[in-house]
Amino acid sequence: MRPLREAARRIDVGIGVRLARFLKLTPVRWGLALTAACVMLALALAPLAALLVENWSRQDVELRSRLVQRSVAEQVSRLAVLPDVDLTPFFDGLADDERLLALGFCAPDGRLRWASRQMPKGVVCDGLPLRKTDGFAVRRYDDRHVHVGIYPMRVGPEDGHLLVLHDLAWVDERAETARIYTMLALTSAVLGFGLTTGGIAYLLLRRWTRSLGVSQRAAPVAPQTTGSPLGREFRALVQELRGDRRGNEPFQVDWSPDTLRRLLLEELPGSQVLVVSNREPYIHNRAKDGSIELQLPASGLVSALEPVMRTCGGTWIAHGSGSADRDTVDANDRIAVPPAAPDYTLRRVWLDDDEVEGYYYGLANEGLWPLCHIAFVRPTFREADWKRYRAVNEKFAEVVAAEATTEDPIVLVQDYHFALLPRMIRRRLPKATIVTFWHIPWPNAETFGICPWREEIIDGLLGSSILGFHTRQHCNNFLEATDRFMESRIDREHDSVTFGGTDTLIRPYPISIAWPPTGLVGQASIADCRAAVRRRLGLSDEVRLAVGIERFDYTKGILDRMAAVDDLLTRRPQWRERFVFVQAAAPTRS
Repeated sequence: MRPLREAARRIDVGIGVRLARFLKLTPVRWGLALTAACVMLALALAPLAALLVENWSRQDVELRSRLVQRSVAEQVSRLAVLPDVDLTPFFDGLADDERLLALGFCAPDGRLRWASRQMPKGVVCDGLPLRKTDGFAVRRYDDRHVHVGIYPMRVGPEDGHLLVLHDLAWVDERAETARIYTMLALTSAVLGFGLTTGGIAYLLLRRWTRSLGVSQRAAPVAPQTTGSPLGREFRALVQELRGDRRGNEPFQVDWSPDTLRRLLLEELPGSQVLVVSNREPYIHNRAKDGSIELQLPASGLVSALEPVMRTCGGTWIAHGSGSADRDTVDANDRIAVPPAAPDYTLRRVWLDDDEVEGYYYGLANEGLWPLCHIAFVRPTFREADWKRYRAVNEKFAEVVAAEATTEDPIVLVQDYHFALLPRMIRRRLPKATIVTFWHIPWPNAETFGICPWREEIIDGLLGSSILGFHTRQHCNNFLEATDRFMESRIDREHDSVTFGGTDTLIRPYPISIAWPPTGLVGQASIADCRAAVRRRLGLSDEVRLAVGIERFDYTKGILDRMAAVDDLLTRRPQWRERFVFVQAAAPTRS
């Protein structure tokens, strides 16, 4: 260990020596760099400042020229038609102005008929742009720049032109002054900023070298065993930043059977778990021959939660939609599931056709579904659907309260069918832990604002202890909607909302499903399944096969997929009869 420490000490000293040498050269380097920067910046910006001043000054000259023309135009037009009239004295009187150099008049035949005494000798009418509209020109006469205003005038039956000349020497002087002052100002500003920055950097570097134990002479110094104050401060800062980083990381939960089982059994032992969803995990239907068939619904929600319930136990409350569901429950509308090896209880809730039509097909799937997906399908909102939606949520709240065996159960409310349910459960079970998961996107506040019952829906969801969405963006959208439509207190640091006496945490939960699913247990191999599909469809082994499996809904992209296949076969006809696409789709809910 001793040789390693000695090597480390030499490395530290070597770094300090190089830094010390660098610091000795730093003032010279800073000075050269700042000087070069000042020169380049001044050379670049000074001409621009001079050009701006020159343009502004010439605009001022043009304005003065027009004022002179307007003040004398009527008199010149009236006097010019008189015989033997001489306008030279009149022009001389006007040209006494400090910046007005001279006035003249170009006759219709192109001669300079009248001109004041200060008129430069080189001025000739043929050398100026005489037009039928007002114009301006800059000419050099007698070694100076002159601004010439040219104004057409009607003199009897013919046209003449009034000339108004201004000396631009003062403009050149003003532009040069602006150029000089700009260079001085920029140089002073850059030098001041550079010297200040250089001084700060120099002091920081000196402090750093001293903290490394290196003197200005670069003499080796034995390292301190306890570390320098700067080193201790740096280590403390790193630890603080690491702590902040951990605190700012999104709250993520791996929603798996093992995680939830560990949470419920170890952290919340003895807690009753109630799951509420519209779709039930097991459906019993009456077959044509009168027998009862068991159906496992095609649902992502069921695929994600059913393994959790099988692991943790509890009660799943759902709408009994099967034609034989009533024939399979007990007197309390309960049935133990899965039928082969029961792990939890399924409690079925009965809804009549009007309730299903209004609550499920109406508000939930014609209103909230397209609204939240922003699917470019106009949402439909009906007052009758809203009333049934609210009534069904009340019915489920009564069932939850009846199934609760303790005053503080854990209630997992699922999806957009039960936006009002958390608040209704909170009124009946104030001590319950209510975790709501919104299984579809939550749109931005502007989009959600078109819902007529936006406040009631947000109020209902804020009855939850925890409200989960798929992504952080959906959480942010919900917080924005709450901020816009509700009088609540939002804690952005901890992503929580306080409303109606309830604190609700808003969290992203990227939910997953158990894999492999139990439905694949005992299945044939992939090769055997492919061969069976090919035999069923009468396809040879050379044919490429693509399969899509989802619910037949406009948000699933099935029509777009069909269009893509059609485009492929149109653009690449060689794939016809060599490529087959099979789409399996469960009936849609909307």
